[in-house]
Amino acid sequence: MVVTILSTEKKSASLGKAEEGKSGKLTMNQSSNTRSISDLVQARARKFFSKKTLHQRLPITQWLPKYNLESLEGDMVAGLTVGLTVIPQGIAYALVAGLSPNYGLYSAFMGCFVYMFLGSCKDITIGPTAIMSIMTHEYSVEKNPDYAILLCFLSGLIIFAAGLCNLGFLITFISKPVIAGFTSAAAISIAASQLKGLFGLSYQSESVIEAFSKLFENIGDTRWQDLVLGICSMVVLLLMRKLKDLKIVKVQPGDSTSVRIGKKILFLTSVGRNAIVVIVAGIIAFAVNRDTFTLTGDIEAGLPAFKAPPFSTWDNGTEVYFNEMVSNVGAGIIIIPLISILESIAIASAFAGGKTIDATQEMYALGMCNILGAFVQSIPVTGSFSRTAVNSTSGVKTPAGGIVTGLLVVLALAFLTPYFKYIPKATLSAVIICAVIFMVEYETVRPIWKARQLDQLPLWGTFFTCLFWKLEYGILVGVGINLAILLYGIARPKVNISTVLRKGMKNLCQDFERRHQPLVFTNVTPGVERGLCSLIDNIVIAHSSEQIDAAYKSSVASSAANGKVEPSNDHLFRFSQGSNSTVENGRVD
Repeated sequence: MVVTILSTEKKSASLGKAEEGKSGKLTMNQSSNTRSISDLVQARARKFFSKKTLHQRLPITQWLPKYNLESLEGDMVAGLTVGLTVIPQGIAYALVAGLSPNYGLYSAFMGCFVYMFLGSCKDITIGPTAIMSIMTHEYSVEKNPDYAILLCFLSGLIIFAAGLCNLGFLITFISKPVIAGFTSAAAISIAASQLKGLFGLSYQSESVIEAFSKLFENIGDTRWQDLVLGICSMVVLLLMRKLKDLKIVKVQPGDSTSVRIGKKILFLTSVGRNAIVVIVAGIIAFAVNRDTFTLTGDIEAGLPAFKAPPFSTWDNGTEVYFNEMVSNVGAGIIIIPLISILESIAIASAFAGGKTIDATQEMYALGMCNILGAFVQSIPVTGSFSRTAVNSTSGVKTPAGGIVTGLLVVLALAFLTPYFKYIPKATLSAVIICAVIFMVEYETVRPIWKARQLDQLPLWGTFFTCLFWKLEYGILVGVGINLAILLYGIARPKVNISTVLRKGMKNLCQDFERRHQPLVFTNVTPGVERGLCSLIDNIVIAHSSEQIDAAYKSSVASSAANGKVEPSNDHLFRFSQGSNSTVENGRVD
């Protein structure tokens, strides 16, 4: 075989051309770098004020021009259904946060209005959630609502700033096992905190162990009326939840109008079960003696005043300024925005229908929901999975369904708050427990085990830390375990040594030898050339066109002497990098 390399003169010429090319490129780069700053500013301005950017950053401009009566009908039904769900949930979640029930309703309408303009997912509803409430309870100092409102404002600023800096990718560092462990532990913690309301007891607890310990200590003081009402409420809620999944409720193509209306009523009864149960329990409590059940009590009537969030507050007669309030909140300033982003983007991804989620836009929307919500005394809010599911199954068409939900909450605050005091706490506890028990992600354990058994470590590490220590520490422990697993794999990589390349090259040469064909290599690097020399003993290197012609003639003569028609594969042709030479019919062109 012959390896052909261009002559030194050609190499020099090629090097000269390369140097000329490099100098030309350098000149072009220098000229491009002289472009004025004004041109760059104008280009950025054209991109920022383009129609595409407008549609991307203000999504309402995409769907509003196409809005029609069909969309209006779907949004009205879905918004009404979600509104009937969020009112009792808002009251209950405020109690979870350790605040007055009216703060839950204050948190339930501003996010609906803001997300209609900035939200990119039609199904998502923004408002108070179980996890946000328990996190707020943890960081609200002495149940002072000013801390919760300030947390809402600061969380919104951080989320919005993270969107401006395109930091959405940081969410990918929190893996699915960590999220599953955190969500499951939070659900159990919330359910445990509501047992006192279910049993009609009154005590304070800060952890799951303490909640069960206090429950058994005070079990003798259980109010059987509250317990019976709470258990009955849970049974009815769970049965009504399954009602919408029955085949008899599904609308069939051949159904008449009256049958369709009846099935639609059954469906709305199922998804609006929280409001129905709370209303019925309230009527029962109003009808019987007021001391029969433990009631929610008086709720401040009217709409909240639109004012700036509190940057100072009073604790035990002492004024606490902004920097001290932030210090008292501590890690909550980071943890609550992080959990808020996680929840909202996870829900958006689940209901996106395979479409790509614009995480940056979702962070803009969520940030503004919290910032403006703080001006109406809202606690931190995020996307609600249960209400988003209700919104989706109710047939929502656009984010405009949030207007109906928000208006319903506003009307409830304006006219119905005097009647909310008759709602039994046992029923609100039942509503919360029935909502959070389905957040325990036990079904993910088996798939994670099958996919990668090592991921069980962050899952259970996060779960037990959140359950028996603190929720925010559980996330840190889970992320730490993930990083440890990743770094261990980098520090001790698995190395498999294979000789496939050597065998493959040798087999290639032997195959051409058997077929009596010349083998030509182009652009062979020095490393490959040394490898070929080590594989083939009779290799001949040609440095010019004349040498390759001589090598080919020698191959033809050798073939003729051996009685072969085709030249033997005694030579390997090699051309240096940058050469455009080819071999055709034994000649070099």
